[in-house]
This record gives sequence, structure tokens and C-alpha cells, in this order.
Amino acid sequence: MSIPLVTGAVALVVVAWLAACAEAGLARVSSFRAEEAVRSGRRGSAKLAQVAADPTRYLNVALLVRVACEMAAAALVTYACLNEFASTTEALLIAIAVMVLVSYVAVGVSPRTIGRQHPLSTATAAAYVLLPLARIMGPVPSLLILIGNALTPGKGFRRGPFASEAELRALVDLAEKESLIEDEERRMVHSVFELGDTLVREVMVPRTDLVVIERYKTIRQALTLALRSGFSRIPVTGESEDDIVGIVYLKDLVRKTHISREAESELVSTAMRPAVFVPDTKNAGDLLREMQKQRNHVAVVIDEYGGTAGIVTIEDILEEIVGEITDEYDRELPPVEPLGEDRYRVTARLDIGDLGELYGLESYDDEDVETVGGLLAKALGRVPIAGATSVVELPDSRELRLTAEAAAGRRNKIVTVLVEPVAPAAPPEEDPKPE
Repeated sequence: MSIPLVTGAVALVVVAWLAACAEAGLARVSSFRAEEAVRSGRRGSAKLAQVAADPTRYLNVALLVRVACEMAAAALVTYACLNEFASTTEALLIAIAVMVLVSYVAVGVSPRTIGRQHPLSTATAAAYVLLPLARIMGPVPSLLILIGNALTPGKGFRRGPFASEAELRALVDLAEKESLIEDEERRMVHSVFELGDTLVREVMVPRTDLVVIERYKTIRQALTLALRSGFSRIPVTGESEDDIVGIVYLKDLVRKTHISREAESELVSTAMRPAVFVPDTKNAGDLLREMQKQRNHVAVVIDEYGGTAGIVTIEDILEEIVGEITDEYDRELPPVEPLGEDRYRVTARLDIGDLGELYGLESYDDEDVETVGGLLAKALGRVPIAGATSVVELPDSRELRLTAEAAAGRRNKIVTVLVEPVAPAAPPEEDPKPE
């Protein structure tokens, strides 16, 4: 076998190995890490910062060098095999086997492992070569990318071989394992990706949980409802709860009554703002950007039939990224807290079957609701707010008084309900018989 051909193929494989190392190292070094290296006075950090400022350009150069060297090495090995073996088929099979093995091990696995294990050192060393090489090549790598895009269905890579979403997710997971970021930060990055696949109906507050006010109510009544419920934005309804005609803001009510006390008797419709309507199939990420642009914090969600499905706020969408937003008053509550004399404080999510057991019932079921909070809402005929009370009847004809206690959380949901038996009415006293 020709020694010069083999030597040339080995040299090309070494260059391809170095280019693959540079690719792996540059993919792991951000501009922030490059700036940190400059501040620490690391040797070669200035050149690294230049490369990190435009990573796509230099990744394209490294990619072009690697592919060119691999192809050239394959051609040399094939030519050497054809000269060495009489059978053309045998020579081609041997050349293919050799180059597959070399490309997989020497160019595919080994350099990428080293580049990922020592990204800063690898990228710094690569910067010394890539900077002058990029000036020599000029626009050639970018032009080849454009040609590839012309042959690729879809949008293609407009600037270069960016990593896919799956690769970015894997990179974030790796950063967390190496303690470069915290677990909560990793979860947040994943949530940003997931937000792009989330529909508005998945994050909205459903209509059954809405606290609303009719348009014919007065501003004083709206103020009272806002203070009792804890909501600063309340939907205003028209002919029915399915007909939302606007949103009334607490600050508008306060401003109006502060200017004139007589405004308390005006209709709430005079203080409401127009409602923004969005379909329940709208992308949550797109809606977040629209809300930021329009400076709007709440939107009414419409279902496919044109009815009101619920409302969504900017905080609802942000919770999909940062997690549940709670305040300093939120605390873990026991499901049942005995208060004596058959009185209990229970969570609104307590199953009504468990409520029946507290009062000696073997079974207590309702086909419409499953929780104590739902039972109170059914008895009231509306969403309960703090202080709302109603009487429900047990299967054995006993009556219980349910009272909604203080709301908690960002959505001001009722979290506890006070349950107490209703004392039976005393029989009327009989008139004393005349002697």
C-alpha cells in the first residue's frame, strides 16, 4: 500500500479530529463563560471571546473543515486500496470498512467526548486556528449553508447547524448534573419549551370558578364584592354569566368613589373596561407576548361555540414557567380540624364522603359535586367568597351550616369551610291549661 497516501489520509483524519473537538468545545462555551475567562486573565481568552461573539460563523468553519478532511481521507484510502488489491469490489469494501471505523471512533466519538469534558480549553485552542481560517475562507461556509437550504424542504438552517430542541434540553440536563445550574433553573428552562405547546384552556380559570358581577349592580356593590373576594379585576356580565361584557378594576372603582362619593350609586357598567377575548385554542406563549405588548393583564377565553370558557391572566401563564405563586399567608392545613360540639374546620377540597363520616354516615354522595367547596357552591348557586354561608341537608334529614372562611393564594380561592350542625327548632311552648 502506498505510504504517502496512507500518511496523507492519517493527517487528514487528525485534522478532522481537531475540527470535531473544536465543534464540541464551542457548542459548550457561551459568551458569558468567555467573558468570565477574559476577566480571570486566562491565556487566549481574548481570541475565545471573539469566537464566542459569533459562534455560528466559526462552527460553520469547523464543520466545513471536518467534512472536507473526512471526505479527502476517504478518497485517499479508497485510491490506496484500489492500487493494492486486484479486485475492485474487494478494494471498495475494505476502504468503506476502514473509513466507517475511523470516522465513527476517531472523528465521531473520541473528539466530541474530549470537547465536552474540557470545553474551555478546547475552544480556546481552536480559536487560534479558526480566527485566521475564517478570514481566509470568507463567505464560503455561509454560502454552502445557503445551498443546502435550497435543497432542503422547509425553512432549513438560515445561519448554520443549530442544535434541536431535544439537544438543548439534554444540554440543560447535563448542566444541572454538573452543578452549573440549579434544579429549579433546569425545570424553568424546560417549562419555557413546554409553554410553546400549551394552550390557553390548559392554564385559564374556568367559568365555574369565576367571581362575576352583573352590569346593573352599583359601584358600591362592586367595591364590596372586590373587598370580600380579594379580586382586583372582576368580569362584568350582561344577560347571563355566559355573556361577559367587560372587566371592572378595583383601582378604577376606588378612583371614581374618591373623586365623588355620589359615584357609589352609579352602575358598575360606567366604570368597566372593554374585555379582550381570545379562543381557548390559542397558544399560551403567543398570548403572553401579546399581553406584554398591549399591556393587558386579563383576557376572556371563548370556547368553540362562542361561549365563555373562563378567563386567563398574565400570572396564570407565568405560573407555567415559574410554578405556583403563593404568598406569605399560605400554609399547609390539616384536612379536618375539630372545634368541639360537632363543629369542624375542613379544607374546601375535602371529599363529601369524608364529611359524612364525621357525622356518623356510612355513605354520603352527590351526583353533582365531590368536595365540600363544591357542595357549598351548589347550595349558594354561585362561587363562594369569604363569609358566604348556606345550609345543606344530610341523607338522614339533619342539616349542616357551611360557612366559607378567608380566601388564600393568588386566585383567592376558599381553602377552608366551617361546618356546624343546625340545632333543631325548639317546639312551641304550650299554653298552660286552665285549672
